[in-house]
Amino acid sequence: MSATQTTQIPAAMVLAAGYGKRMRPLTEQTPKPLLPVAGKPLIEHALERLAAIGVRRVVINLGHLGEKIRARLGDGERWGLDIRYSVEEQPLETAGGILKALPLLGNAPFLVVNGDVWCDFDLRSWLRQPLPDDCPGRLLMVPNPSHNPAGDFGIDNGLLSGTAMPRYTFSGISWLRPQLLTEYPRVRPCFGLGEIFVHHQARLQAELFEGDWCDVGTPERLRRLDERLRGSVA
Repeated sequence: MSATQTTQIPAAMVLAAGYGKRMRPLTEQTPKPLLPVAGKPLIEHALERLAAIGVRRVVINLGHLGEKIRARLGDGERWGLDIRYSVEEQPLETAGGILKALPLLGNAPFLVVNGDVWCDFDLRSWLRQPLPDDCPGRLLMVPNPSHNPAGDFGIDNGLLSGTAMPRYTFSGISWLRPQLLTEYPRVRPCFGLGEIFVHHQARLQAELFEGDWCDVGTPERLRRLDERLRGSVA
């Protein structure tokens, strides 16, 4: 199994097209990625981290109240980014949204970050460890939060496993080859990444991260994260 000797800074996709139903009433007028955390929209924290590791092209998918995201972020110049938008006229779920955006992402492996996730994992470590040529992607896993106690997958010798124990939760952060989606036998307009991960699990790399991570899925989680981050910079 060989790996590319040098890794160019990849493009990245930030998933931001969800309705944020569990965040209502906060998301009735504001898309979830624009909800403020420690003084700035959640998605801007992700953009700053991507810019800090040298990412220059970012694709953001837009759905519910998406034009507000475009109006806030613009072309990304303030972060040194080239932001491009993939507009979804109807919900496509995670895999469908990425598949639609592939023409904007290019043919090389790209990072994917959920727009409603806070995480201080240093993605530079991944750039120093290129994907092997026969590996379709790498997933960041985290210890199970209280809202997902059963976890999603295990890790077996660095690879994703549906049977290995203990099980961990997918963080919403991954590094994927386009072929992971294009060569999946059940490609369709609207479908999720979970089934693709199950299909490719024996070939997908998986890494456990036990640092600071939060899936901002409810108003209470948003409040706790905001208070914690404000306290850390006070």
